[in-house]
Amino acid sequence: MGPRPRAHGTVGMFPENIAGALAYVTVIPPIIFLLLDPYRRNRFVRFHSLQCLFLWLALFLIGAVLRLAGVVLSIIPVLGHLLVFLISMVIGLAAFVVWLVLVIKALQGEEFKLPVVGDLAERQAAVGVS
Repeated sequence: MGPRPRAHGTVGMFPENIAGALAYVTVIPPIIFLLLDPYRRNRFVRFHSLQCLFLWLALFLIGAVLRLAGVVLSIIPVLGHLLVFLISMVIGLAAFVVWLVLVIKALQGEEFKLPVVGDLAERQAAVGVS
């Protein structure tokens, strides 16, 4: 596969790179971008919006697994809760760093693709563009 397309020009009232970065601010902007017409037809904005939503879904699932692990590990006094707390902190920090990298890469006009959710977003972004 060749080089990834870079953001250029504007879509709607935003430059493409700004719209791509805004997609990572909570779950509301990507949903709006996927529903409103000039944005949903732009591959760059679609990719970042879908990647954001898939990332939120993955983090939600990780959180659910972590809660289940917390219940299981709670049988170990003190150490179980401490272990769950430490794992939660590491996952939270990692999620923040990933989010920051995605916002910066979008602002730079790049389609930075995460391993699993990025592949899904890339396929779905290509499907929805006319």
